[in-house]
Amino acid sequence: MRTVSRSDSTRDRRFDQFKTFSGRLERQLSNLRGVPHDPAEAEPADSKISEKETDDDEVPTADRYFAALEGPELETLRPTEVSALPEDETWPFLLRFPISAFGMCLGVSSQAMLWKALQTEPATAFLRVSPDVNHALWWVSVALMALVSAIYLLKVVFYFEAVRREFHHPIRVNFFFAPWIACLFLVKGLPRPVWTIHHVVWYVLMAPIFCLDLKIYGQWMSGGDRRLSKVANPTNHLAVVGNFVGALLGARMGLREAPIFFFAVGLAHYVVLFVTLYQRLPTNVQLPKDLHPVFFLFVAAPSVASMAWARLCGEFNYGAKIAYFISLFLYMSLVVRINFFRGVRFSLAWWAYTFPMTSAAIATTLYASAVTTVLTRALAVGLSGIASVTVTGVLVATVYHAFVRRDLFPNDVSIAITQRPKAKFSKILAHLRSSGTDVKELVFSVSRHGGSDTNSESPSPMARGRGGAEP
Repeated sequence: MRTVSRSDSTRDRRFDQFKTFSGRLERQLSNLRGVPHDPAEAEPADSKISEKETDDDEVPTADRYFAALEGPELETLRPTEVSALPEDETWPFLLRFPISAFGMCLGVSSQAMLWKALQTEPATAFLRVSPDVNHALWWVSVALMALVSAIYLLKVVFYFEAVRREFHHPIRVNFFFAPWIACLFLVKGLPRPVWTIHHVVWYVLMAPIFCLDLKIYGQWMSGGDRRLSKVANPTNHLAVVGNFVGALLGARMGLREAPIFFFAVGLAHYVVLFVTLYQRLPTNVQLPKDLHPVFFLFVAAPSVASMAWARLCGEFNYGAKIAYFISLFLYMSLVVRINFFRGVRFSLAWWAYTFPMTSAAIATTLYASAVTTVLTRALAVGLSGIASVTVTGVLVATVYHAFVRRDLFPNDVSIAITQRPKAKFSKILAHLRSSGTDVKELVFSVSRHGGSDTNSESPSPMARGRGGAEP
């Protein structure tokens, strides 16, 4: 695979459609300045075709994403699809940097919360955890958050169209909650009492989550192509858990009504999401194997909800215990299915293990402080150890794949789908031969994707199939 240099990417106009200051915007600014656009400017033929197909103000619909993509997190082109960007070259780094990278921030910042809880909770006081552990993890979390945020901010500045497509991606859109949840974790894990922080900080961090709630939940209820019954996926838990984290932090900071509001909103939509995911409606495609780590997000919402309710009520009462026991059962039901997660290749999706495991460990620590027995203390220490080892292992694997193998950020083809189906006949034929599909399905696929470029009418579908097969 050839790497695109700065000069090559500048000359290759296929990347212009995703650049903020090139392509359509550049031509619009030129027109406003009265500078005419030279139609005879030399451009590659495939660049003109790609730009013609994608150069408009509309992003692909949810149906188009589902039709063109497959694999973990809908990030792989189907064999019969053609990318709008070159598939045999390594794209610019910013184009390859996904919003899901903020999952790393969730995993590391939640560890700062965990070790702060182990230090301050009575049930784990016998461990005598040094405050230096919390300090070190918090500063590492801040550094990682600053790095990831800076890189993605550069992507927003230079490749805004790519960010726009990620926001309309049925699965990626849920990760837009991750930066704000990670910031809430940082405030909660701050190495000083949370109630000394000004309340304005909480309102500033919850404002984007509230806006995203209005957008995403409205789409779930609208009945359109982004209704919940169609786009339901374990990553949707990120759109819910932010409300519980906000309620937890707000209660610890001394707020009352606003945290209850967010807890109520999160609870209502969590119940609907939980039932929808359990039903696995026929409209939902079975999740691929590489996405199985995201199933651990089932554990996150009830774990954080139990802690939030306990802080709102001032004690770990029956409501908090019910939510905690639900999360504990889901945790155990996933752990006993070891084969379910075996053989999964490494990707950023592995960070989905870390945040839910850590949340369950923190909730167990609070539960052990309310119901102090040898069993609850052992459970708190055990789950905390498992969560810490998991985060460490995933972090090491991330560094290895990022700097040694350099395959952590492959070409993000999920943002490079064309507006309309455009498939090559050769790709369709190769795919159908490999899957053993008969001639009738071949003809149907050709007619569906428009693989044969003809303007005349054919007497029959079979004749059209023969015509497309001739050289």
